[in-house]
Amino acid sequence: MVLSGIMHKRFEIVKGIFIDVDKVIFSILIVLGTWLFIIALRRLMTRPNFIADKIQVKRRMTIFLLTKYITWFISILASLSIVGIDLTTLVLGSTALLVGLGLGLQHIFRDIVSGIFLLFEGSIKIGDIIEVDNVIGKVMEVNLRSCELKTRDDVIIIVPNSKFLAEKVVNWSHDSEQVRFTIDVSVAYGSDIDKVDECLIASMKANSRVSKTPKPYTHFANFGESSLEFQMFFWSKETFLIERVKSNLRIDVYKRLKENDLAIPFPQRDIHIKGIEQFIDFKGKKSES
Repeated sequence: MVLSGIMHKRFEIVKGIFIDVDKVIFSILIVLGTWLFIIALRRLMTRPNFIADKIQVKRRMTIFLLTKYITWFISILASLSIVGIDLTTLVLGSTALLVGLGLGLQHIFRDIVSGIFLLFEGSIKIGDIIEVDNVIGKVMEVNLRSCELKTRDDVIIIVPNSKFLAEKVVNWSHDSEQVRFTIDVSVAYGSDIDKVDECLIASMKANSRVSKTPKPYTHFANFGESSLEFQMFFWSKETFLIERVKSNLRIDVYKRLKENDLAIPFPQRDIHIKGIEQFIDFKGKKSES
């Protein structure tokens, strides 16, 4: 009876504005239920054997974040409505305040709106390798206001979401996990080009981080000033650590070329000094005299 009496009590928090205890408790339960639902959904979507395995792993967190923000928005609106707060009156009454906040926090609002666009478009997802402002990083978090990027130096960079919509962004792993890369190789004139091609192909095939499909290949790119110029083309899923993969390939290529007596040239220049013969003749005559 005591509990029932407390549940049906009404308190006046401001003159003319009352709240009911039972409605407040019900609103708190809604918020708590929402919080538990979000936790359970996150665990469910990160389970390895979840049915969403058929969906790309990167899209799971995008779906989760969209569901999370929409659920919280509905939950808060429902809680305020149950407590008895008239949302229309609240919005109209705080119009001036909202205008002031909008002017002062316009950059934050722009970032939040950009974040909503990013989440719905799915153009940037957790795990993507992106390049913005000449910085390459892996997307670690996608939030409403900003994204967290982890660079190759293990540095976390916070990037406002509006930057992704206003500037050019390269997404290295948007449609496919593997990307094609190129390495330039030069050999001396007179080298056996068939052997060169064999060395380059063998090097790419021997590297475990080079994809087997599509097959790697080479091009005889050009006749350089002091070398024959080749290009190695290969695909790899190691987009984030591609410089390490390229370094290993260059080392292996150098060893194979050296084993097959194929020289890597260095630039050569022939210098002709005008009038050198007259100068030598002059010095010779002077020494004779």
